[in-house]
Amino acid sequence: MKTVTAQLAVAEEQLAHLVDEAEEARLRALVSETPLAGQEHREAERHADAMRRHRDDLVAEVHRLEASQDALLDRLVAAGT
Repeated sequence: MKTVTAQLAVAEEQLAHLVDEAEEARLRALVSETPLAGQEHREAERHADAMRRHRDDLVAEVHRLEASQDALLDRLVAAGT
């Protein structure tokens, strides 16, 4: 669980950085109106989207692990009574 939580923290930081990069690329594309700037913006957006999906997968894994841990604790308590 600690490993997944640490991975989630890293993914959150990386996502914030990639979202900032994508926004900067979007603004450059608007100002310059060149095909290259538009391509850079799309690529930055793809990177941010991929990291967002990775982060979402990690969040789901944390929820799954927490539910599993809760179920095991419930079984342990029930077995102790």
